Amino acid sequence: MIDIQNSFDTREVPLQKVGVKNVRYPVQVLDKNKKTQSTTAGVNLFVNLPHNFKGTHMSRFIEVFHKYHKDISMNSFLEMLEEIRSKLDAERAFGRITFPYFIEKKAPVSQSAGMMEYTCSYEGEVSQNNDDAVRNARFFISIKVPVATLCPCSKAISDYGAHNQRGFVKVKVLYTNFFWIEDVIEMIENCASTPLYSVLKRKDEKFVTEHAYDNPRFVEDAVREVYLGLKKMNFKWFTVEAETEESIHYHNAYACAEYSE
Repeated sequence: MIDIQNSFDTREVPLQKVGVKNVRYPVQVLDKNKKTQSTTAGVNLFVNLPHNFKGTHMSRFIEVFHKYHKDISMNSFLEMLEEIRSKLDAERAFGRITFPYFIEKKAPVSQSAGMMEYTCSYEGEVSQNNDDAVRNARFFISIKVPVATLCPCSKAISDYGAHNQRGFVKVKVLYTNFFWIEDVIEMIENCASTPLYSVLKRKDEKFVTEHAYDNPRFVEDAVREVYLGLKKMNFKWFTVEAETEESIHYHNAYACAEYSE
């Protein structure tokens, strides 16, 4: 059959990225406590396209991804991208998957259990290298963690009470050595005024409310604490963002920091 994608293009316009986007796919990722976890990912996969090729073969992206979808771990993600690059005869391949990650979490006093959702993503790029393709590779992991903060200024100036709000901390780290997503999440939650829970009894609410009051945090405080926590975990490059939906202000509060070794 005629292969139109492989036909010659005369316009001399190279394309930086071509591929598939917003693919929904079941995947399995590593879980610290249960070994693996089944979830659903939104998948974007691309390669570069030289100026002389009319198109790429979209089905090959899915064929390769399907091969890896039951083990889309940190260690196999770059391997998957390299296979896509090779199968499509490209110089570079790019990929990003975003998925909800669930952790069973117990309330601090009653120990009542519930599930918490965290948004995670893997994002990577591999480039052609005659010796070892993985050497020309970059791989990032992002983790978005919902938290609560209590305003230090409000606490300091009020005769009683202080305003608090729900927000999130998002980190993006350069992958160099294996780590558990759960460990990063726990560190981030400890840097906020209080973690969030899906199940709280009255005695838990009392504990969480008082814990937040004893640990006031601006978004600036949360970012700085997480920054120091990631450095202790030996990440070579990372960004930290914190954003809260202010409960008494008609704006969100935001802070960001970046580290590079």
